[in-house]
Parts: sequence; structure tokens; C-alpha cells
Amino acid sequence: MNRARRALASGEILIFDGATGTLLQQRGLPPGQSPELFGLTHPEAVRTSHLDYIRAGARAVTSNTFGGSRFKLPPGTDVTALNRRMAEIAREAAGDDVLVVGSIGPTGKFVQPMGELTLRELVDVFAEQVRGLAQGGADMIIAETHFDLAEAKAMVLACHQVCDLPVAVCMTFEGLASLTGTTPLVFADTMRNLGVDLLGVNCGLGPAGMMDVVRDWLARASMPFLVKPNAGLPRLENGRTVFPMGPEEFAAETAGFVDLGAKVLCGCCGTTPAHIAALARAVSGRPWRRPEAENPLAVTSRSRTVAVGGAHPLAVIGERVNPTGKPVLTAELQAGELSEALRLASEQVESGAAILDVNVGAPMVVEAEILPRLVQSLIGRVDAPLCLDSNDIAALTAGLWAYPGSALVNSISGEPGRMELLGPLCKHHGAPFILLPLEGRKLPVTAAERLGIVERLVDKALGLGIPKHLIMVDALALTVSSKSEAALACFETIRHCREAWGLPTCLGLSNISFGLPARELVNSTFLAMCMGSGLAAVIANPNSARLRETAFAAEVLRARDPQAGRFIASYAGWRSGNGGGAAVPGQGAGNAAGGAPARGPAATLRQAVIQGDKAGLPAMIEAALASGRAASEILNGELIPGILEVGQKYERKEYFLPQLLLSAETMRLGFDRLRPLLADASEGEGAGRIVMATVEGDIHDIGKNIVCLMLANHGYEVVDLGKDVPAERIVGEALDIDADVIGLSALMTTTMVRMADTVRLRDEKGCRARIMVGGAVVTDAFAASIGADGYSPDAVGAVREAARLVGAARGCQSLETC
Repeated sequence: MNRARRALASGEILIFDGATGTLLQQRGLPPGQSPELFGLTHPEAVRTSHLDYIRAGARAVTSNTFGGSRFKLPPGTDVTALNRRMAEIAREAAGDDVLVVGSIGPTGKFVQPMGELTLRELVDVFAEQVRGLAQGGADMIIAETHFDLAEAKAMVLACHQVCDLPVAVCMTFEGLASLTGTTPLVFADTMRNLGVDLLGVNCGLGPAGMMDVVRDWLARASMPFLVKPNAGLPRLENGRTVFPMGPEEFAAETAGFVDLGAKVLCGCCGTTPAHIAALARAVSGRPWRRPEAENPLAVTSRSRTVAVGGAHPLAVIGERVNPTGKPVLTAELQAGELSEALRLASEQVESGAAILDVNVGAPMVVEAEILPRLVQSLIGRVDAPLCLDSNDIAALTAGLWAYPGSALVNSISGEPGRMELLGPLCKHHGAPFILLPLEGRKLPVTAAERLGIVERLVDKALGLGIPKHLIMVDALALTVSSKSEAALACFETIRHCREAWGLPTCLGLSNISFGLPARELVNSTFLAMCMGSGLAAVIANPNSARLRETAFAAEVLRARDPQAGRFIASYAGWRSGNGGGAAVPGQGAGNAAGGAPARGPAATLRQAVIQGDKAGLPAMIEAALASGRAASEILNGELIPGILEVGQKYERKEYFLPQLLLSAETMRLGFDRLRPLLADASEGEGAGRIVMATVEGDIHDIGKNIVCLMLANHGYEVVDLGKDVPAERIVGEALDIDADVIGLSALMTTTMVRMADTVRLRDEKGCRARIMVGGAVVTDAFAASIGADGYSPDAVGAVREAARLVGAARGCQSLETC
């Protein structure tokens, strides 16, 4: 067994190392230089830094490769060779008794549809690093400081593609969600599905701030977990970035995670060998106790998880995105159009569907092209997880490669070779799947026939290394009008799967009533009886009021709705025949995990911006212009109020970065169309001129890019100087264009001090521009300490702060008179 896996399986609490940037700076790393490139020319500096942590008590050292991807290194760098050399240096220091953990940080790029890269391309990028780290002797690979679920998934896929080393993944959270809206529970469920060996949280927060993150995922953290806090939040003292927590305070607070079941403890920004030594002393002799956690089947999107089975509410899988019997949808799919599919999806989520079944199978539809396109379109429109439904293996493969979380696959049957092809694919992508008890052409009518097929298929799946928690069984509802015992066979199949094998079950509801009158009455009664037998999920039309009533009432009777809370909230005003609640149980408290609500068709231009309706907005603008509405009226009365509401939703955590970007891009489409008309009409001076840059030495620009997009959408003239920009160039550009505002970004604690250089130079040159700062490590107190005029923690706040600063810059002759 790999020595890292032995260590993870032991009863010992493991101490990993702390931050390395400060140690390398003490050994000659110039501010702003890549630590990885510095390590190539100064291997002894890296080696002695590792040795400092080993002497302090670290059982593992992390390679100097956090920024070792092709996107963070100069063009032409041999990425694999660099990562191999850094792993070799760590191995030389570690010897045989200390683990070497290969570090991989974020690339700063987004996966489609938020960015330009495909998931496959990002996997290839990470594979270059993983290959070098494995060749250099790493015992484990760790992803650190990741904030997007798709990128974290790509890193795991790269590891599984290249090597068989254990994999750890750490995500960074802002409160209880990452930058792109992933909650700790969504993260834990997705990583569990992907077979990650070690779950983690690092950076951005001190020990106390990470407590709620860990508590949130404990219910499902069946794998060991790692906690890597900062030594408090940074502040500037005498021109240096310092972290306030001393070694003993840090150790005392971080050791508290042992009581929650932490397997690995270590330090992020601001921690030193002294912090790690104090931490090792604080946990010395304490055994590790694996936390008790359930292991349900879970289907996830970027921002929502739906647990299926056990004590969790019935998960309703919306069935309506399926061209069968829908001529409008069929015609659109044949033409490559997705509007009707998106409408049906939004409608179902608004009615309470927990998961959306997505099927594009129709004559003359190339499923392998249309299914991934629809998946990417749905990612930005709804936060409900998706169920990919196709008999076309190429389409399912393409759909899984387009999806950021853990999609459900419908389905794997006993057809020869299907499990062998689809089973490993689902395992690779961490995709739960529906097991369909069909072999050959004969329908299994009795429960015994179905259960025999299920048992054979489950044994085959387990033999392929597929974890049991990825499997759900279709109880196979046949038509009761032609087979009178069909329903009874379902009840027995459901009970046996639940009681004997611990497997959740689902079925397609409407099949049972085919050929009968009052089908909805039969369907709802059948659903109640199936739920009584333990049914976990149902594929049905969530728009049915009778279905909703039955499901909510059955949850109370099954003791899966504590104190009937969800039932009372939805049906307090119910009267017979009036419908009632607006949602089905699968969207209740047991399965909801945050994220934006579904968005139906936009009725106004303002709604189009709020909903990110890029497809519908252009025609709506043309119609508004044709009706005689002025461009300024459309902009000021519709588009700007819409993007302002998006900003408010973002601040209230109703929207996250994917929704923010989609709405911003929609706004930009509208603004670009209206801009020539506004210019022709001489509609007044622009909102202001702003120079944006990531400061010298810092190569992170994703946050700055988002701010630039938002500012441009609000009418500002934005000059983006890029990343790693010296103060001289920033101030020079501001003077050249007579800028109102300079916006500065920094992600690294070692480069945030460069912001002060720009402030000083601005004052020396007599530049009138106000300076606002931001970035993951920047705080309001830091901004004040360097003399910046404003601060914002995010892109929405930056727009508001820019408006204030432009007003100040244009209303004052000098800084002193403002």
C-alpha cells in the first residue's frame, strides 16, 4: 500500500507543513518572482525550508509547485520537468519517513460556459503537473485554494488519468460558499463521488472561521478531512503584511478540529515552523477518530446537492425535458435550438423538481452534440442537478464532460457490455447512475426476476470498483392495466432493495396508469404506496398539484418531515381541490443546499438581464427600439436597474459568480447594441475613466477581470493593464487618460504591499485619480493603512465604490480638499 494511504488509514493525527513563501523570501526570493522558478535556480533554499518544517514536527511537506501550471509559468517552460524537480527536492529533504505532497493551485481560468476552457483542456493542464509530481516521488497530490467546483473536479480527473496516488482537494470558502457558489456540503458530496482520499479547506480564514465550514460537511465526510487555516486575517504593519495569530494561539484554536474528527492539520498563510511545532505539541498523543457520517447517493450541481434515500425527502426528477410527445421541443432540437428545453427546465424547477432529467433523443438529432450544449446552457439557468438520459454512450460521455458536479446517469441496464462501458465512465466522473433491471428483450414481470437482475448487475459494478453509493435501482413500473401485479412487484422490489441491500430506488411514475382513465389519481395513489415501501426518487411531472399534495402528505406519514414543518409551510391554507403548495418534497430543507432559483422566460428587458437571457435579449431590444423607445430609456429604465438588482442578489447570496457573470454578459450585449445610439444622441459624458491592474509581482487576475466586466457594463471606460503591473506604468496610464479612478487587485499577501507603492507614486506625480483596492487578502483596514481612497470585497461593491470615487474625483481639485 502507498505510504500516504497507510498514514491516512492509521489512527494517528497527521501534521503537515505551513506556508513556504515567507521562508523562501528569507532565503532570497525577490518580491514578485515565481517561487517555482526561484526553486529551480535555488534548490537549497527550497530544501532547507522543507527541513525547517520537518524539524518542527511535520509528517508531510508540500512541494513548491502551487503555481506550477502552464498558465502561471512563462511560455516555453517545461511544466512537467519543473514539477518533477520540485518533488525531487522535497523527496531529498523528506527521506523515507516523511510524506511528500505535490501541491497544485488554481489556474485562474474558468471552464465553459463561465470561461473559454473545456473541462478536458483543464484536465490536460493539470495532468502536466501531476505527471511531474508523480515522477519526482510525491506520495500524494493535493489541490489547494480552489474556489470553483469544475476546476477541482478537473484536478481529480487529471490525477486519476495519470497516476494512482491518493488525492486531496481543498476548497476556499467565503463564509459558507465558495466564490462560484459551492457550499461545503456540495463540495463534500462531489468529492466523495469522485473518490477523493482527503477532503480539505484552506486559506481565506483563520481557525475560528473554518469551524462552520467543517461542521457543514460533517454529515457526509465519510473520508478523512484536512484543515489548513491562516494565522488569522492579514494586516499591514510598518509596510509589511503580518498575520496576528502567534504560534500558541494558532495551535490552540486549530487543535480544536481534532474534536470534530480532523485527520490532518496544517497551516496556510502566515504560519511558520514555530506555528507547526506548537500545533504538533498541541495534538501530540491524541488519537484520530473517524467521524460518523452517512454515505447516501448524492447528485450535485455547482451550488446544490440532492441526497437520495434514507431519511431524505423524496427526490422528484422532472421528466419534461424529453421530446417524446412534444412536437415543439422535437422541432427545436432538430434545428439545434434550445429555447423550449430551457423553458421546460425552468418551469419544472419553479414547480419544485429536485433533479432535472434531460433527454434530447429524437430523429435527426445528433445527441452527442446537442446534449452537452443543453447541459452547458442549463448550468447557467438553473441550479438543480441534472440527470443525463440517453441510450447513446457518446452523448452521455459528452454530457458528463460538460458538467461541473455529479450528474445522475439514466441508465445502465443488463444489455451486454453496457455496464463495462458506462460503469467505469460513471466512476471516473463521480456520476451516480440508475440501474435498470432489464436483460434481453423479456420484461421481468415478477419482483424475483427483477431482483435477480439487480443482484447480478450490482455484483458486476462492485467488481469494476464502482462504489455502492453511486447506485440507484429503477423498480421498473409496468402498465397495471395489462399486468395486474405490476404495482405489487414494484412494492416488493423497493422494499428488498432498501432493507436487504441498502440501495435507493426510483421509478417512472406515469407508466403504471397507461390505458386507464383518471391517470393522475392512479399515479398519485401508486406514489403514496411506493413511498410507504421506501421509494427514494420518482421520475414524474412536478407540475401536478395532486402529485405535490400526495408527496408532501406521505413525507409526514413516513416521519421524514420533522414536526410536519414543510407540509405546514406549504399547505396551511389548503382547501380541497385548490392545489396548494408550490414545491415538492425533494426541494425541501433536507435537500436544498443554496444557490440561485430557477429562471423562467423573461417578460421584460430588466428580467432578461436579471435572468441572464442572452438568447432572448437582442430580439427584445430590437422590438423596443422599433416601438419608438429611446436608447437612453431602455438603458436607464431597464438594463441598469436589472444589473443593479443582480448586484443586490449577489450581495444577499441569492446569486453567485456563475449567475453574476451570465447577467453581466447579457447586460454587455444590450449595452453594445445601444452604445452607438447613445453616442449619436450625445447622451452626456460617460460614467468615468478607470485604470485597472493587478499589482507588480502578482499573476492572479480573475477577480480583477470580473470587476472590469462589471464596471464596463455600468458604462465606465475601463483600461485594463493586466497583471504584474509596476506602479510607474499604472500611474503613468492614469495621467495619460486623465483617469478618475485607479483600481488595484492583489491575491497574495506578499504582493499586497505593492499597492502602497502606487498610492505613494500617485501622490508624488500629482495624479487626481482616486485609488480603490481589493483582492482576497485585502481588507478595509489595510486599504486605510496605505492611504487608499476606497475598498471593495467583490465586483458588485467595486461598482458602487467606483461611483463614489468618480464623484469625488470630479468634484474636487485635489485630494486635500475632498
